[in-house]
Amino acid sequence: MSSLLQFSGHQHFRHRLVLSILSGKHVKIDKIRPEDKNPGLRDFEISLLRLLEKVTNGTVIEISVTGTAILLKPGIILGGALTHDCPLSRAIGYYLEPIIMLAPFSKTPLQLTLRGITTDENDLSVDLLRTVTLPHLQLFGISDGLELRIKKRGAAPEGGGEVQFLCPIVKQVKTLNFVEPGKIKRIRGVAHAVRVNPQFSNRMIESSRSILNRYIPDIYLYSDVYKGDESGKSPGYALSLLAESTTSAIHCAEAISKAGVAPEDIGLEAARALMAEVNTGGCVDRKHQLFVLLMMVLGSEDVGRCRMSEPTPRTIQFLRDVKQFFGTSFKIVPAESDSNQLLYSCYGTGYINANRALA
Repeated sequence: MSSLLQFSGHQHFRHRLVLSILSGKHVKIDKIRPEDKNPGLRDFEISLLRLLEKVTNGTVIEISVTGTAILLKPGIILGGALTHDCPLSRAIGYYLEPIIMLAPFSKTPLQLTLRGITTDENDLSVDLLRTVTLPHLQLFGISDGLELRIKKRGAAPEGGGEVQFLCPIVKQVKTLNFVEPGKIKRIRGVAHAVRVNPQFSNRMIESSRSILNRYIPDIYLYSDVYKGDESGKSPGYALSLLAESTTSAIHCAEAISKAGVAPEDIGLEAARALMAEVNTGGCVDRKHQLFVLLMMVLGSEDVGRCRMSEPTPRTIQFLRDVKQFFGTSFKIVPAESDSNQLLYSCYGTGYINANRALA
């Protein structure tokens, strides 16, 4: 069984499942929280497995009696029109991130509706997925018909949000060659406040502008208004910011309402987080390293290059896992002698979407 790979622990659960489905290799993950007083898989992990089961056809998932081990035998990625209700323990971003990695390689274009919490502090919010993650897909030639619609907002803890994700299918992704970070030319942002005073959005925008205006004149922060049923079941507000450079490199940051914290402080927190992110530099921000590296591995049989900041612990583990699943290793060298940015390059596997319905 050379095609069976074994891993331990509950960390990096999502990207291992994605790699397994893309590479077609069986994966066994054991020792999932064995020492915990509530051992085994959490409800959000089981829900993610259910979602992957819906998106694919012929996938077999076996979970041990205690829930501390799982075996995944991947099928083909099917796509089509689907609906999934996400448990309220994690935001929609937790489920959507792995799906965005798989969707371009499905048999038919995916139309997925997810319901749950749209923004929380653990996962990427739907705003950032829409304004930052999807443009990253366009770097790889996936653009026509790619869309994320935010139908309803849903703040924690009650949720009630709804998003619709539309993704086209491709035969093969393009090779990435992205080594010029460029200079930041504009800053965009979305503030939203649901089931609280609508003035909160403007207060967040004004306070974040007080920092951002020092650097660049082209700033447009949009206040997103949701009324009635569209604003979910719980009160909450958040500000997501993105800085775009002359070469279309995007860095993003966000801050989310906490109990007892004024909207002004949320605005300042988001602006400072964005500055810190821009300061790390590179062409891709830290939240999207994994995503871009995966697409580089799946690229056509040519050398893909990308300049990024130092890898996060998640990225480091991901690179190790990619080597096991696809046998691809990256060459990572300093981009320049004086910066802490690195140049990542790899030889694409020439992954071809074999699931695609032939026209």
